[in-house]
Amino acid sequence: MKQIVSVSLGSSSRNKAFETELAGERFSVSRIGVDGDMKAFAEKLTELDGRVDAIGLGGIDMYLWVDGKRYTVRDAAKLASCVSKTPVVDGSGVKNTIERMTVEHLQSSGTVDFSAAKVMMVCSLDRFGMAEAIRRYTGPHNFLFGDVMFALGLNIPVYSYQNMKRLAKTLLPVFVKLPFSLLYPTGKSQKEIKPAFTDKYRWADVIAGDYLYIKKHLPEPASGALEDKVILTNTLTEGDVEDLKQRGVRLIVSSTPNLGGRNFGTNVLEGIITVLLGKSIYEASREELERVLDDIGWKPSVVYNRNTIKD
Repeated sequence: MKQIVSVSLGSSSRNKAFETELAGERFSVSRIGVDGDMKAFAEKLTELDGRVDAIGLGGIDMYLWVDGKRYTVRDAAKLASCVSKTPVVDGSGVKNTIERMTVEHLQSSGTVDFSAAKVMMVCSLDRFGMAEAIRRYTGPHNFLFGDVMFALGLNIPVYSYQNMKRLAKTLLPVFVKLPFSLLYPTGKSQKEIKPAFTDKYRWADVIAGDYLYIKKHLPEPASGALEDKVILTNTLTEGDVEDLKQRGVRLIVSSTPNLGGRNFGTNVLEGIITVLLGKSIYEASREELERVLDDIGWKPSVVYNRNTIKD
């Protein structure tokens, strides 16, 4: 049996383990949260090295991208250096390939018409593949880059792709050297919701990006700001899905399939694909990747909220 373990900087309350069969292989998949403890994270990676088939870095990005250029996050690189025998993945390969394919699938199938939608991308730098794919369809003033808002907490929406690129190229060399906890919810902070930017949630038809960023500033339920919205994200627990339904969200889409009753992070899917390919996703051709995805029966997870469907 192939073993995939995702070690996450996030909360241990989101832990999950299950077994499944994919492409004729049996997999044991588990997620282990360390509640923001970097030392415990490093120790767990060292413990797993050479004992499992792939290790996923969860709750932290190894790379941030802008305009085809990759920046390495210092904290993540330190963690990855604890492993010398087992393949280590962070999900960035999935974000730059499969998340693009997810957007294309939603548009071509008519599930989501991005050309007629206003889209808020809560953070584009960790999902630049998704952002670029959506931008192909949206109007020039209908795409909001929320990176400064959701990563830094400043109410500075960016609507221009060129401005976002200039801002990213200025800030990223500094950001990747900062403690990751300053840029992303980790540990217990993943459970906290501090309502903000309600007008921007209300403005958007589609809210896209990492779910913990989306969740970080969710408006008060009574505001109705999420009614009839589309959420395009990943890493959803059953509780997350139920909460979004209660808030009136019309459609919930995850680029990762539902495995064991849960949409795991991109690092888990990348770990599975790495094992099946026998090499890094970055070394695979589009044809090889598509063949593996066909073998595992991949397709985006689409959940309609029946409570919002009108007769």
